[in-house]
Amino acid sequence: MAKLKVNGEVFEIEVDGTTPLLWVLREQLGLTGAKYACGIGQCGSCTVLVDGRAVRPCVIPVSAISPTQEIVTIEGLSSEGEHPLQQAWAELDVPQCGYCQTGMILSAAALLSSNPDPSDADIDASITNICRCGTYNRVREGIHLAAKLNKGGKS
Repeated sequence: MAKLKVNGEVFEIEVDGTTPLLWVLREQLGLTGAKYACGIGQCGSCTVLVDGRAVRPCVIPVSAISPTQEIVTIEGLSSEGEHPLQQAWAELDVPQCGYCQTGMILSAAALLSSNPDPSDADIDASITNICRCGTYNRVREGIHLAAKLNKGGKS
């Protein structure tokens, strides 16, 4: 039995402790925003936040998460897409295929929570997610726009 706090709600789930957190989120809880891609924690498509840190749940066993830790998925980032990153992504048409973008947005959210005005170098060092379509320049631009929106600036 695992007890998880996901997007502000507590869940008790019957699951083997070695099951990757990604599969619990997707299969048991129906939160399919975190995507399965590489399965070895390299690409970042599955990224979620655990206590505000970007983590890759494809390689984290559910037993490694304590019931007091807060997991946030893309579904829990904002209720109506009002988060500055979601607004910036939409305004700038950041994604191409979009498969990796939920992970990109959550990695960017972790970055902006610790560094509200990142430089290009900060973004490049922190956002290690892989985008097969190569939208890195638009991702960087989206993060800068979200930082402005966070400060109440105009786009």
